[in-house]
Amino acid sequence: MAPAPLFPVPPGEDPDDRPVVIDRREGPYGEVVLRRHGDLFQIIANGCFLMDTSDGRSERRLITAAFETLDTHGGGRDAPTLLIGGLGVGFSLAEAAAEPRWGRIDVVEREPAVIDWHRDGPLGAVTADALADPRTRLHATDLLTHLRRNPATYDALCLDIDNGPDWTVTEDNDSLYTPAGLAACRAALTPGGVLTVWSAQDSADFPRLLRNAGFTWVTAQEVPVVRGTPDVLFLASHHVASPIT
Repeated sequence: MAPAPLFPVPPGEDPDDRPVVIDRREGPYGEVVLRRHGDLFQIIANGCFLMDTSDGRSERRLITAAFETLDTHGGGRDAPTLLIGGLGVGFSLAEAAAEPRWGRIDVVEREPAVIDWHRDGPLGAVTADALADPRTRLHATDLLTHLRRNPATYDALCLDIDNGPDWTVTEDNDSLYTPAGLAACRAALTPGGVLTVWSAQDSADFPRLLRNAGFTWVTAQEVPVVRGTPDVLFLASHHVASPIT
């Protein structure tokens, strides 16, 4: 028997109907829209589809890949600290909070509407327990602003910002994937810490940019999706405790 959908279609609503706009706002970085299409919720930014609640395996893998890398090669640290960049539909945060071995979990999200959709809206079905977890802290700010103003370092940075390094919907998100932005990420990591970056597509140039930013180990993982080309996760570290193969 198939599992019940996380977001069942309301009674009387045809799941094959056109998407229904739940909320539309002009935010600080452009228009953001939450739509419902059958049993799915979708986030649209500046007219471009960003994500939905159809699958989430790559968003969850963003977290588990970081933990596995730390667990295997990070020196056996206890209660590693985690920063999640981008709340999205919440799958990454939910995955992190489900792992009791994580320590502090900071989440940075700059779109007020997205935060509201989780705190008081339908996306709370994904993250209510995770946001209530005492390890979780939600920061309503831009990622690079948070890193530059916050002296804390993290064992893992897991970033799901826009559609990835080669496909940004909001122009100022480009700065994250510049040498300066990647250097800020590296500086925020503890020695042997790991950076994971979600992307909707592969990027031939991004591994070189990571190495140029000071990461001594870089690799990529493809994650199959229900439809279309696989998502890609880029993993990077510096000053690793032991060789990574």
